Amino acid sequence: MGDILAYEAELLGLVKEYLDFAEFEDTVKAFTKECKIKGKMLPKTAGGSLRDSKTLIVQKDLLTAFEDGDQKLFFELWEEHISSSLRDNEPLAQKLEFYLHIHFAIYLLKHSVGKPDKADLDERISHFKTYLETRGAALSQTTEFLPFYALPFVPNPMVHPSFKELFQDSWTPELKIRLEKFLSLTLKACHTPRLLTLYKENGQCNKETLQQLHQQLVEAERRTMTYLKRFNKIQLDYHNLIGVTAELVDSLEATVSGKMITPEYLQSVCVRLFSNQMRQSIAHSIDFTRPGTASTMLRASLAPVKMQEVPLLPSLDYEKLKKDLIIGSDRLKAFLLQALRWRLTTSHPGEQRDTVLQAYISNDLLDIHSRSKRNVLTLLHSKSEVVREYMTRLINAFASLAEGRLYLSQNPKLLRVLEERLKAEDKDSLTRENVLGALQKFSLRRALQSAMIKDGLIFWLVDVLKDTDCLSDYTLEYSVALLMNLCLRSAGKKMCAKVANHVLKVLSDLLGHENHEIQPYVNGALYSILAIPSIREEARAMGMEEILRCFIKEGNAEMIRQIEFIIKQLNSEEPLDESVESDDEEEDEDDEEDHDTMEADLDKDEVLQPQLGELSGEKLLTTEYLGIMTHTPKVKKKLFPGVHQSIDEPLQRPVTPGYHRAAYPT
Repeated sequence: MGDILAYEAELLGLVKEYLDFAEFEDTVKAFTKECKIKGKMLPKTAGGSLRDSKTLIVQKDLLTAFEDGDQKLFFELWEEHISSSLRDNEPLAQKLEFYLHIHFAIYLLKHSVGKPDKADLDERISHFKTYLETRGAALSQTTEFLPFYALPFVPNPMVHPSFKELFQDSWTPELKIRLEKFLSLTLKACHTPRLLTLYKENGQCNKETLQQLHQQLVEAERRTMTYLKRFNKIQLDYHNLIGVTAELVDSLEATVSGKMITPEYLQSVCVRLFSNQMRQSIAHSIDFTRPGTASTMLRASLAPVKMQEVPLLPSLDYEKLKKDLIIGSDRLKAFLLQALRWRLTTSHPGEQRDTVLQAYISNDLLDIHSRSKRNVLTLLHSKSEVVREYMTRLINAFASLAEGRLYLSQNPKLLRVLEERLKAEDKDSLTRENVLGALQKFSLRRALQSAMIKDGLIFWLVDVLKDTDCLSDYTLEYSVALLMNLCLRSAGKKMCAKVANHVLKVLSDLLGHENHEIQPYVNGALYSILAIPSIREEARAMGMEEILRCFIKEGNAEMIRQIEFIIKQLNSEEPLDESVESDDEEEDEDDEEDHDTMEADLDKDEVLQPQLGELSGEKLLTTEYLGIMTHTPKVKKKLFPGVHQSIDEPLQRPVTPGYHRAAYPT
């Protein structure tokens, strides 16, 4: 009851104000009379003409403060007379407010005679920076305003090309005209009763949230349908291609036995290869009697379409980033590691992603070259499980790119630390998955392969693969792929020879695993280690050929052909070729294919979610860590020409599961 009495006069005033607004004249008279009888005080309300004059005074005061550069007075009046709902939800008001903050930040630079007062200027710049980090953060993803987030960090904005327009004579008058129009429209609308405003602000919020969620749902469904259509088209093309391939193989076999291929037959095959829209024109434009014409047309039709130019992402303040990664709170560290990873995984392949990676490497983001005891890599030993997980996710993302692997390989201690974490983490945690993924990608580099073999990682992998029931698909796939890559080296084969029975039993069990994605790696590992005579003997003793022939009966065509190669290797009597083995041991740092595949698993099952008002992702980076534009796009070099082998044979070169899926769809 005491609370009601304390606010009674104001509440009665709100009711009377609304009744006046709605022109309930008789009700107002009765309401006023009853309040008087009961001794209730009604606050005095201004009439319409007084309100109009007050509006003009407020508008004049705001414009005067704008012209005088009185930042404090202006924003006090602005917040008092422009409703918070309008300032927070109306794009026009948000944009105008942003430019008004710029106006006051650079006011002294434009209007001071001589050198501006440093303390006053610093205070204005600091106020603008605070605005950018709070209310102004909402526009950080807008191209129009993005350059201005660097304004507080530029020593002399007057000569910087990005801010040239701000210092033109016409900029301030144009902004003043926009402000006048906005005030004249907004302040007139401010006669809305406060009771109605309170209702709209509280009731509208939930409605707008539901509308946004509905819009997001509609957009997600639209994208799903688009992707489904693309998938169906790709699937149709794939089946068509398989059919054409089978026919061409039959034709090749026919030519071996002396049968001729007619131009009409070639024409029918080529027509099937092209899309419906092109079939008629292609069929009539190719001269099938001229050698090479069909293949030339086919290559031309499959040439990549020139992609639309993708803008580069804003530069970052890496010194501040690395400092906060070392001394910040665990939650901040995790959000930063997440945001930095998303920059890599969500950027467009090509110049945008290459520029992001080059910026990370040139600023030594992970402190690969640091000799300090407190560096970013120590996050792998963090007490926070989330920080450790997000650090390994970022390293795994780096390792997904050839340039990233080269960067990581320059710190020999990193490999040992990752091997330790692999064995120390709980079974099948996301941290262990990402460590395993990174090591598997490391195995594309020969020097790192040698180090992992020397450290006995093969024995650990074989032990883990004994019990596949407790392994996730990711752990299973990357463990088998890593084992295969290490077995391709002579040192790896000899390591397997020490526990031949154990290795062969694990691999033979994996042949029948329900996850068919691992079959190429199991076949590759078996084929490779059977080059060792002692392992061949062990395999024969345990009846490996009979086991393999069981899978021939129920396998697909590709699997059958690979197993036939393995059986041929098993029955070979060739001794180990020492000359080939010695060539194999040469350490060539660039001996890897240019595998750049950013798998979707890098961003799966995010445990870290921002709370209300908490920044994350790109917004966190561009709001708190924006740097001066220093991009230096680098032309990406081809590390090694891709060597493609027949899918009929077991794998004989190191690969990653992500790349293998893309190059050889199952």
